[in-house]
Amino acid sequence: MFWADRIAKDIQDTRTIDSALLVRDEKTMSGRVHIGSMRGVAIHGIISEVLSEEGVTNEYRFEFNDFDPFDSIPKYLDTKVFSEHLGKPLYAVPSPESGFENYPEYYASEFIEVHRKAGFYPSYYRAYADLYKVGKMNDQIRTALSRAKDIRRVIKEVSGSEKNESWLPVSVVCEKCGKIMTTNAFDYDGKTVAYACEKRTDEIQSCGYKGRISPLDGNAKLFWKADWAAKWPAMGVAIEGGGKDHSTKGGSRDVANHISQEVFSYKPPFDIPYEFFLVGGKKMSSSKGHGSSAKDILDLFPPEVFRLALIGKDIKEQVNFDPEGDSVPRWYDWYDDLAEGVRNGGDDDYARLYALCQLPEARAELRSPWIMRFRDVAFIVQMPHMDLLKEAERAKGSSLSKEEINKIEERAEYARFWLATYAPAQFRYELQETRPAYALSDTQVKACNLLADFIETNERSGEEIHTFLHDLKTEVPIAPKELFTAIYQLFLARDSGPKAGWFLSVLPRDFVATRLRETEKK
Repeated sequence: MFWADRIAKDIQDTRTIDSALLVRDEKTMSGRVHIGSMRGVAIHGIISEVLSEEGVTNEYRFEFNDFDPFDSIPKYLDTKVFSEHLGKPLYAVPSPESGFENYPEYYASEFIEVHRKAGFYPSYYRAYADLYKVGKMNDQIRTALSRAKDIRRVIKEVSGSEKNESWLPVSVVCEKCGKIMTTNAFDYDGKTVAYACEKRTDEIQSCGYKGRISPLDGNAKLFWKADWAAKWPAMGVAIEGGGKDHSTKGGSRDVANHISQEVFSYKPPFDIPYEFFLVGGKKMSSSKGHGSSAKDILDLFPPEVFRLALIGKDIKEQVNFDPEGDSVPRWYDWYDDLAEGVRNGGDDDYARLYALCQLPEARAELRSPWIMRFRDVAFIVQMPHMDLLKEAERAKGSSLSKEEINKIEERAEYARFWLATYAPAQFRYELQETRPAYALSDTQVKACNLLADFIETNERSGEEIHTFLHDLKTEVPIAPKELFTAIYQLFLARDSGPKAGWFLSVLPRDFVATRLRETEKK
């Protein structure tokens, strides 16, 4: 059973479903959102889709957390412009570009674009404007403050972290300087909290103001673990997962679960712990500017292949992606293998995965058109003498449908973008107009001359040339590496290349024969 179907079944088996289920996810908008954050979006989105398929009414809501502090300046922004805003709530930081209400809205707009292109359509809300400021968190704030002692106890028992007796689980927005990161709250009297703007770092200065203020209606924010637990009853959350770093024993989710039950008397949502999405083996940080943004990676794939990258592996498996390696062609191959299985009548978990890779609106009539492999498309678009559609038709062995033509042309655009941005040298080819200065051995010279004779005598298909090369390795005899190195060096000035038989078959016969005979011995 595919992992999303398994989880949907577990949800139905363990939850009393007497109303619509709320599926929730969130992201703090501290900068450009990196590709790793899209795995959570996709996992929650697919669960919502599968539940809907099974007739379970649900709503997928996504929070843009704009109430956390602006604690660091991403490397791609001007420090001089943004340093004065360090320590403020994110919603109070100006947008890097005009046309957006604030900093988090600027980055949220790009992330929403990625969601929609990938076929995920949650309803969006903001932590400050839609929860705290309008009072939807007021009851939970009152409860958390009146039971601060219990929260301190839970944190100590579950995570081992000890808070002093005056510690309160809220961070106040300073009335004087507007910063939230520099304040300490203490002494809740049932209506107000005392606070002091006194915490400092090398980059963030406090103003020293002291006062009392109501913690309600957006004047204060609950600290992370209490905030997480408080949002569940405030919104009625039924399903919410998180990365494995939150889901360890004593971790954030464990603490939040206990606070939810023991302080707010609310059953924690169904958990979906999942592994990381890595880029080049590294976990990303939005605020530090490391890794690749979701938008950048989406530009490499059509929606269905992008969805495969996000949901194709079980949630307990890491996804490791390197756009500068062979991850891009491998993911296209993975998708094409699934599509081929569907064309061949497959009806298994792989066919189910293929179906879920399609956009929801395109899933009713599952289609699996033939398409040329990404590696071959990427090679052809670098060869000015080659006609992509003609080569695709020849590879397919029959004429192309309009849908297949559209898919191949779309794939060519993605291939060109990848070649211009991330593709490693091993995938970049340039047909050499003149013979490269590469000296052949006597054995290579003999093999090249025999190959030239074979190609000159008649029009040869790629399969015929492939068979001849296979036989040639025995006839000359010549080691496979020595033979193919000679071919690739003569035409591409490199030691490797595409399938040699197909490659030679699409070049002009006279050109190939002449080049093969332009031999230069060691």
